[in-house]
Amino acid sequence: MVKNLLLSFVTLLLIIGGCNMSMAKNNKWDKTFSKSDKVNVQKVEFTNRYGITLVGDLYTPKNLKKDEKLPAIAMSGPFGAVKEQASGLYAQTLAQRGFITLAFDPSYTGESKGTPRNVASPDINTEDFSAAVDYLSNNANVDSEKIGILGICGFGGFAINAAAMDTRIKATVASTMYDMTRVSAKGYNDTIDEQGRYELKQSLNKQRTEDYKNGTYAKAAGLPEKLTGEEPQFVKDYWNYYKTNRGFHERSINSNGNWNMTSTLSLINMPILAYGDEIKSAVLVIHGEKAHSRYFGEDAFKKLKGDNKELLIVEGASHVDLYDNLEKIPFDKIETFFKENLK
Repeated sequence: MVKNLLLSFVTLLLIIGGCNMSMAKNNKWDKTFSKSDKVNVQKVEFTNRYGITLVGDLYTPKNLKKDEKLPAIAMSGPFGAVKEQASGLYAQTLAQRGFITLAFDPSYTGESKGTPRNVASPDINTEDFSAAVDYLSNNANVDSEKIGILGICGFGGFAINAAAMDTRIKATVASTMYDMTRVSAKGYNDTIDEQGRYELKQSLNKQRTEDYKNGTYAKAAGLPEKLTGEEPQFVKDYWNYYKTNRGFHERSINSNGNWNMTSTLSLINMPILAYGDEIKSAVLVIHGEKAHSRYFGEDAFKKLKGDNKELLIVEGASHVDLYDNLEKIPFDKIETFFKENLK
């Protein structure tokens, strides 16, 4: 019984959360937000150091001159989302404000390559940010000394981990962040103890044996097709974003798919914020006052050192508000932060 409950819990966690510069014009608008007439957008591909080809949308200001070099920002998230959702909204908005921005699908998800599909990895998803920096560093219109990154939800945690590793990253924003390794290993508010974690690993490793025997990957549970009204508020918030016209996208795992159940094994065993205290570049952590996940951002911030680290709590905001609520996302602050630190 305990094993089954723990396995069900993990499946819930999974729902929430070299350089090839070939380009093709994106002729069809397939985003969940309105198109701006102030930016251009192009589909781009680049490869990470594991040989996985990532696909992103490159946003540039329409008034960009041929030989002009601008600061750039790579971004991804939320966990289980695609670039046509929240990260694309952030990218387009910041491109309107004078940055070159790249919203990308992480490895194994969306339009990015990699098999099996719908797999998460603390190592590879951190590497995806550095691969995006590879691409931007070699873009003719980017000042390679002025590159930042922005991660939303689970990719806020991966962004901080990337900043701890990649010294080319000069500024990092983590918005409404999750530490996916902590929540996978310990549950919400650290309620899973060592014995519970052991039973969880037993269940997931048993599933690995079955997956190999069957030649397929069992899927974790996704968001329900309909709400009963009995769900926790944060699940209702996710549903109201991913399952409605507000944020639904056919390629999004949280909208229209399932994570592989055994994806969580590496998340359990590889904490991503171990070296956060070694980040020398600037970091801005943003979280909602009413977000169920707020403690992830606050605890990550406590680990950061130096006078170039900031924590911003957005009054009245929930976790999902910072996906697409333009009245809550502090774009003025984000713009100022990047302009001050990418110069």
